[in-house]
Amino acid sequence: MKAAHHPIQRPRDAKLLVVDAAGMLQLAPRAELANFLTRGDLLVANDAATLPASLSGLHLRSGAPIEVRLAGRRTLAVDDLREFSAIVFGAGDHRTRTEDRSPPPPLRAGDTLALGPLRARVLRMLDHPRLVALAFDGTPDEIWAGIARHGKPVQYAHVTEPLALWDVWTRVAALPVAFEPPSAGFLLDWRLLHALAERGVEFATLTHAAGLSSTGDPALDARLPFDEPYRLPQATVDAIERARRRGGRVIALGTTVTRALEHAASQPHALRAGDGLADQRLGAASTLRVVDAIVSGTHEPGTSHYELLRAFAHDDVLARADAVLLANGYRTHEFGDSVLIARAARQCASSAAIEAEYRDACAKVRPAVDRHAVLDPERV
Repeated sequence: MKAAHHPIQRPRDAKLLVVDAAGMLQLAPRAELANFLTRGDLLVANDAATLPASLSGLHLRSGAPIEVRLAGRRTLAVDDLREFSAIVFGAGDHRTRTEDRSPPPPLRAGDTLALGPLRARVLRMLDHPRLVALAFDGTPDEIWAGIARHGKPVQYAHVTEPLALWDVWTRVAALPVAFEPPSAGFLLDWRLLHALAERGVEFATLTHAAGLSSTGDPALDARLPFDEPYRLPQATVDAIERARRRGGRVIALGTTVTRALEHAASQPHALRAGDGLADQRLGAASTLRVVDAIVSGTHEPGTSHYELLRAFAHDDVLARADAVLLANGYRTHEFGDSVLIARAARQCASSAAIEAEYRDACAKVRPAVDRHAVLDPERV
């Protein structure tokens, strides 16, 4: 797949690949996502706003340049800034591929980093020369103000023009806690929300502190995703319960929503409103308790996001989907195209009636839009 090079959240030619529970594949414009959801369904989005989490400065002990990419904390509380985890690089910026970035100067506990108006102390190393725990000096207000004034959005070399903060905020952005954008939500706009309402599809949100998607180091990438805090509102729990009573599906808009909902459902008290810390990794062996389908960006095999998609579809289905994405010029990365993947029939909690309704909805869409391609799984 080719990378999306321009920071445009809703390009007019954005594409969608639909993978149903039986492994059927269908190409469609992404603007018609609502046509693939049915009355009684619930779409859940992540309303986290994205922090300018890249901070450049100096390692004072050596005088060497340094870039700190904030990567996580264990709470969403705005006044609890006791500790961040961070990935650290040496000289350079986003124009160099992350994999090719120079290492930071040797770090040790007690080192001070001058990051614009902020001072940060290395608390300890986290079992890797580029992964540290750090704390900022100052009050919470001073720290947030320093991050806002000096920080930039985390950026990778495939997007060449510098990102502005508004480039990485979704239309439902609320509490600024994400370290990278919950980019599946880039497709949201008022037109889609209106279309969902017209079809009898509910919409709800949760807040999940989306972390880094890449560190540039294979050993660190293998640890992704890091532990990420989330907040599940009572209104969203109620909406899930209504969808279940109606026989509808719960569709997660993004991997972060999936991770939060599935973590909450795995706890002894089951699905309950409140704060949590998603520390699990979802993959082919995972049993999904809440989420019936996912809307996601297109992801490359071997990434943590792709591993999560394996919880929804068999590997052979994903391999065929990858071939179709490649053949049809779908774009990857945060400003790329999208997929809608229904949970495979072998573990789908939805009833046969819901599946029949979904197929009916697809049948209604196909004659109206003859440019869509419906792909037989036996022929792809």
